[in-house]
Amino acid sequence: MKVSVIGTGYVGLVSGTCFAEIGHNVTCIDIDPNKIATLKEGKSPIYEPGLTDLLERNIESGRLTFSTGYESVAKAKAVFLAVGTPSSDDGQANLEYLRLATISVAKEISDGAIIVIKSTVPVGTHKMVKDLVAEHTNKKFSVVNNPEFLKEGTAVEDFMRPDRVVIGHSEKEAADAMAELYAPLVRQGNPIYMMSNVSAEMTKYAANCFLATKISFINEIAKLCDLTGADVNEVRKGISSDQRIGKHFLYPGPGYGGSCFPKDVKALMHTAKLHGMELKIVRATEDVNDAQKLRMLEKMEKEEGSLKGKTFAFWGAAFKANTDDVRESSSIYMAKALVDKGAKVKVFDPVAIKNFMREMDALGITANVEACKNKYDTLNDCDGLVIMTEWREFTFPDWDELKTRLKKPVVYDGRNLFDTQKVLEQGMRYYAIGKHIPAL
Repeated sequence: MKVSVIGTGYVGLVSGTCFAEIGHNVTCIDIDPNKIATLKEGKSPIYEPGLTDLLERNIESGRLTFSTGYESVAKAKAVFLAVGTPSSDDGQANLEYLRLATISVAKEISDGAIIVIKSTVPVGTHKMVKDLVAEHTNKKFSVVNNPEFLKEGTAVEDFMRPDRVVIGHSEKEAADAMAELYAPLVRQGNPIYMMSNVSAEMTKYAANCFLATKISFINEIAKLCDLTGADVNEVRKGISSDQRIGKHFLYPGPGYGGSCFPKDVKALMHTAKLHGMELKIVRATEDVNDAQKLRMLEKMEKEEGSLKGKTFAFWGAAFKANTDDVRESSSIYMAKALVDKGAKVKVFDPVAIKNFMREMDALGITANVEACKNKYDTLNDCDGLVIMTEWREFTFPDWDELKTRLKKPVVYDGRNLFDTQKVLEQGMRYYAIGKHIPAL
């Protein structure tokens, strides 16, 4: 099938590349000429394991091409809208990019084309897209919602082996075409769920907000564990073995970040508000997460008293491992809070340091934040090590190196990455999220 994908951000690029990998002819379109030039060279503008290999292979095969123009839309059976829908100041999703892309697509589509909304959009957006297309063409078309459920760091695997595929539609012909498009990915029996457009839009938001709620729930339990002496790792194991609860997204840490959960939580609350309803659980999820981003700062002040004049080493800047995405990362909030209190920060991340330093520059605090090229060099003359991201290379450090380089032997483990007893045996002070630490 001939496919056009509008937008080469995280969702569009992974989706387009993976569609090409399973045999479809795909053109990815973006208005940024520099990004398109980079992609034509087989280089990915984002870090995602496995993506570069797929890019190179499918460009070479001729199944994957890139363009700044919309010419390919005229020959495409399915056109995917995968542009950004960032949060506005009031929490509402900003649909301006989607509107512009929709108009450009409408002017080029072939008769009978399927316009697929891949972007995460507020409930009811399919009506806006349908009306907008109808204003700019007399050709027959269908509008389908096909929300993505990709996790950064495992996006290629998630796309190629989906738990489920959700298709929101109002016309059987379009639904059948989408089932054909995805057929190679569900041969192992994973379901394709057919539903209304509005239910598909709601499904995406409900899924992300529920996962965000699980994260905030375990973080709140972790805080209570700190107060009672329980160990959240033991509690997590005790509850996650219950199949009704499950083990996923029950790991305490510095709060959720990234491009999806923060904006989707806000967008769903805004949708509820428009309908005269308050989503109280979702509101609490956001409130808990906002506080959790600075939870480790409280422990640092407990250890140090005043943080003025102190320097701390950050291991990790990305909001999670295996990505260079720092959007809404707790490391940004922690760095700013420390600088505001008169401290300095040294940071190492395997792939996200450039993106992180751009955020520091935007905040105007680069004079007090130093990027380091080596995780151990980051420790030099620091008053403590702060684990911000759960990269595997941080899991088994050289403890002698840590003790030698740090000015003060203190670890603030924001990801509960280390074994408590192992750290204490090294003669180090240890703070974590909800773990029982006898020495403290």
